[in-house]
Amino acid sequence: MLRARHVLLLLGLAPLASCDGGIRVNRQGNPCVEDLVTLRVEVVDAQGRPVEDATVTATHVDSQVSVTGTTNDRGVTTAVSEEMGAGTVRVVATSGSKVSPPTQVTWTCDDCHCTPEPSTVQLRLNP
Repeated sequence: MLRARHVLLLLGLAPLASCDGGIRVNRQGNPCVEDLVTLRVEVVDAQGRPVEDATVTATHVDSQVSVTGTTNDRGVTTAVSEEMGAGTVRVVATSGSKVSPPTQVTWTCDDCHCTPEPSTVQLRLNP
């Protein structure tokens, strides 16, 4: 009886082996359906303190498509995502009459996602 179980176990594992010795896994679904890649933008004042409720605007240089986000209590927003598409995106922050110098981020895309370079930016508001 014990020997029969071993044979059945071996027969059950046989389909897992492939010609190169690796195991093949058939992944169902679309690997591109994951969370969007976002750009972390931190806004600080002239002294380096986080600025809450600052407005961050990102504009794609070629298409002129833009997105706007607001910073949280840590001065951070992730409103800028890979939906901007490949290319250069200009990012600037404002809070009241204070404005940051613009920063450029380059998005590079593959078949599934786009990634920003750099992946995080800090925008300092002018005094």
